[in-house]
Amino acid sequence: MKQFREKTGYICDMDGVIYHGNQLLPGVKEFVDWLYREHKQFLFLTNNSGKTPRELQDKLARMGLEVDEKHFYTSALATAEFIASQKPGAKAYVIGEPGLYNALYDRGITLSDINPDYVVIGESANYNYDTICRAVHLVQKGARLIGSNSDLTGPTEEGLVPACRALISPIEMATGQKAYFIGKPNPLMMRTGLKLLGVHSQDAAIIGDRMDTDIVAGIETGLDTLLVLSGVTSREEMERFPYRPRLVLNGVGEIPPAQA
Repeated sequence: MKQFREKTGYICDMDGVIYHGNQLLPGVKEFVDWLYREHKQFLFLTNNSGKTPRELQDKLARMGLEVDEKHFYTSALATAEFIASQKPGAKAYVIGEPGLYNALYDRGITLSDINPDYVVIGESANYNYDTICRAVHLVQKGARLIGSNSDLTGPTEEGLVPACRALISPIEMATGQKAYFIGKPNPLMMRTGLKLLGVHSQDAAIIGDRMDTDIVAGIETGLDTLLVLSGVTSREEMERFPYRPRLVLNGVGEIPPAQA
């Protein structure tokens, strides 16, 4: 833990690490206070594409946690950046929530279901049979299929719910086309996170609750890795993976050293 605490920068997941739904997890306030007190560079890097950084900031504020907007980066922003770099002025048919729509719009991507260049899927409460069919027809006509992230499930106060990869699966199966996923563990998002932190990988660590996105992303990017058991992955499930985190804790509240 001493080596972990001496890192300059921290990339931290949100769902299952900082909160479940609208419930702040134990020890989070103490952890964030420690980050500020020790003048650490930190970034909340979330695969959830539904909310903008401002909305995430407001969400934490409602739970009693004040964090500046600059400390948030989402898979929606990474998706918009990728599409804008690949095809400036592209058109996209989108199934998602405001965070994804806003990110694409801000990067000059036109939201349209008329001959779009891309079909982009994120988390959505409005996901239904009609939108699936529309997406399938557009991909069949040549639109490229993009997923904001590859999470199969996400944690809520009520338990796990389907996430982007589960929602995009019917479109892949019906078209025979595989989606390209932008969020963690894609190195695109991790490199951007380190750039925003202004920290070299050897001086940074990642904190997450998922072996298949957070921990593998950290390992492949050269970050120190810490798995918390407050979200998706249990200690038993962790053992099934061919790689492992360097550290395992119950939650982020165990990261700050005990006050003397």
